[in-house]
Amino acid sequence: MLISPRLTDFHGVLKTQSELSFAIPHFQEDIPLYVDPFLLWASPSQQDQLSHTGIVNAFNHLGYLYQKGETELAVDMLVRASECEEVGLGTSATRKGKRIGRGKADEILGLFRKIPQYGKSGFQHFEEIQFFIDGISKDRISDIACTFLKSFLIDFTIGQCIELGIPIANTLINDFYNYRTNSFEDRHATNLPFNPETGTPLIFVPKRWLRFTPWINYDDYFKSYCPLDEISHEPENIGRVEVLNYNRDNYGVIEKYVKEKERTFSDCHNDPLFSQIPIVSAKRKFQLIQNLKSGKDDNADRDYENAVCELLPSLLYPQLDFAQAQSRTESGSQIRDLIFYNNRSHPFLDELLQLYDARQIVFEIKNVAEISRDHINQINRYMTDSLGKFGVLVTRNRLTKARKQSTIDLWSGQRRCVLTLLDEDLAKMVALFEGKQRLPLDVLKAKYVEFVRACPS
Repeated sequence: MLISPRLTDFHGVLKTQSELSFAIPHFQEDIPLYVDPFLLWASPSQQDQLSHTGIVNAFNHLGYLYQKGETELAVDMLVRASECEEVGLGTSATRKGKRIGRGKADEILGLFRKIPQYGKSGFQHFEEIQFFIDGISKDRISDIACTFLKSFLIDFTIGQCIELGIPIANTLINDFYNYRTNSFEDRHATNLPFNPETGTPLIFVPKRWLRFTPWINYDDYFKSYCPLDEISHEPENIGRVEVLNYNRDNYGVIEKYVKEKERTFSDCHNDPLFSQIPIVSAKRKFQLIQNLKSGKDDNADRDYENAVCELLPSLLYPQLDFAQAQSRTESGSQIRDLIFYNNRSHPFLDELLQLYDARQIVFEIKNVAEISRDHINQINRYMTDSLGKFGVLVTRNRLTKARKQSTIDLWSGQRRCVLTLLDEDLAKMVALFEGKQRLPLDVLKAKYVEFVRACPS
């Protein structure tokens, strides 16, 4: 079974995340990024700007309904807009979200009555609700935006699927917002990709819309703009409730903050799904590794594992997309693994898939003085039909003659390949990472060529 399976891996799309214009959906968990409506407002794309206008108009229409007495309808629509499971953004480990309650929706829409500026002119940036209502976070802002943009996102998804050859099937979408009628349709039939594990539809989101934290956000406001001295004589004791109450009675403070965020919009950029560590950090991580002794004394094993887990994903990016780091226990010992998706983005990686069915590549980290037979057996057990028959041991010292023969026997008898990356190999990878003339992946390729030459023909 694949670790953290993605749509592209399942359908054999040979593209890395960096090559695609959308965030690749995961089947079992959300992607920890969020749609930031401000990115659409600040975008040079007219399509994005119009999409932002559509979100705000749809939200303000709820305020219009609420103010003219159709409160139940307005509340019902906001509840429906508050969750968009199809996009798979957020922190859920099950791709399942939860809508806001009717009481919370009523509290949000009550801002159109309580704050005259919203009642008269509506919102310019609906994410401002987080400055007045408790419990409104970035995932809620993102879901509301996605729900109101579902029509555009569906068209975008279909276009990407056709271009990449991803299968689509007729499915029913709930909570589809119709801009002509300013209402939700319960069941809108369309063609979309789907999660093969659950049968539920999937919707892609452009990477250019995604951030870890919205540009307009409460923490930024509280830290740098909130007039704490005006709220209390003991600003160190001020809580979120006191700030929200103050904001409701002093809208001008929020207006000033938003204007400042608009003025500095050129500094607002989307966040990549993965960021490489700087060269100086890579060199420091390797220096830490060099200074550690093998074994468990003074938590050396944990420090080694952490350093390798932070270093390798950056050294191997973007040829290998990082899947996850995980710990497991075998025979009473704790084992740390790094797992990467193999998108065949390099001829060497394509060879690994062809020869060893390596759909994912596992790096097992062992801070030991000497690799034992048990260590070889452990990584051998990890090489399953779904992950493939290729793995890497990241360790400190060269294999003994007996253990090297164990890896050769695995290759000869079962065509399973186990490589080792040592401190000296990591040093070469860091040097290539710094020089940028060749790929750090070339070091792993050289280790593979060396291994194959040692195996019987």
